[in-house]
Amino acid sequence: MWQSLAPSIGISKLCVDLRGVTHMDAKGRRILAEIHRKAGADFLADTPMTKYFAEEARAQDLRETKEGE
Repeated sequence: MWQSLAPSIGISKLCVDLRGVTHMDAKGRRILAEIHRKAGADFLADTPMTKYFAEEARAQDLRETKEGE
């Protein structure tokens, strides 16, 4: 799980490389949103599909943040 890596990251900025990803199920998209929300991760995306996955993760993070307020 990605959470096990969090302590070793420290103050470094986490960047998730989505290049080469061609499919992601709903669980994967939820995990990306969680990583964005909890770690402030950036996404490296180079195709319309990976850019979509990154934007969807950011948007889901915003929706969940607003719902939690």
